[in-house]
Amino acid sequence: MKKMFMSVLAGVALALATAVNPLAAEDSIIVQSTTSTQNSGLYDHILPMFEEETGIKVNVVAVGTGQALENGRRGDGDVLLVHAKPAEEKFVAEGYGVERYDVMYNDFVIVGPADDPAGVKGMDDAPAALAKIAEEQAAFASRGDDSGTHKKEMSLWDVAGVDPTRASGTWYRETGSGMGATLNTGVGMDAYVMTDRATWISFGNKGDHEILVEGDPSLFNQYGIIMVNPEKHPNVNVEAAQSFIDWILSEEGQSAIASFEVQGQQLFTPNADRGEG
Repeated sequence: MKKMFMSVLAGVALALATAVNPLAAEDSIIVQSTTSTQNSGLYDHILPMFEEETGIKVNVVAVGTGQALENGRRGDGDVLLVHAKPAEEKFVAEGYGVERYDVMYNDFVIVGPADDPAGVKGMDDAPAALAKIAEEQAAFASRGDDSGTHKKEMSLWDVAGVDPTRASGTWYRETGSGMGATLNTGVGMDAYVMTDRATWISFGNKGDHEILVEGDPSLFNQYGIIMVNPEKHPNVNVEAAQSFIDWILSEEGQSAIASFEVQGQQLFTPNADRGEG
């Protein structure tokens, strides 16, 4: 009898808690995200601020941008935070996303061994540097995973007039892995790698690799945020997802992004597009 009474009390307490905050059990979102924002530590820095302020739990699924977009098409998430603007705009145009906003940017760099067998150190023309790497058949490790980084890399090879996949398995190695794993492969085989700067700064296994090519405007790396369209996927937690997007684009969220540093270096520069004008 006592156990039954205690069980009833527990049930009443749970019902009261739910009545006070009906979203308590479900006030969470899934963010399908590029890996660089996760690997750099950005989410560890900003999400506790958002969660403390709103009570909304953010669950991050960190995959390549291509996979994140595909997951969004299937409705496996509430928000996308990725970095392949043409693909993001297509996602919205096809009706899978509500609206896309710029959030922040950094840049891509090409890293490689200090002895620099292709002689690209100091170049600020990324396609020309890639052409030299191909000409020398110097080892190059690519993500090969349709991520935002891989999409950018392939666009630069295209400008260089080179199809590196024809050399797949020889000097050109496609890992099919995330940025950290690809950097590990590149360092292990003394290969060149194209990476976002944030992941490189945070990467702990640099060996004798260093940044060799940077500063080309074509290496600009813009990040965007999109809510998955609830008209296609009614499971989207619209209110919580919008709260997250609004916070990311707000002065508070943008300041939180700007304040994130690793080794004294700011990894992302906020440039929120709030859709004004």
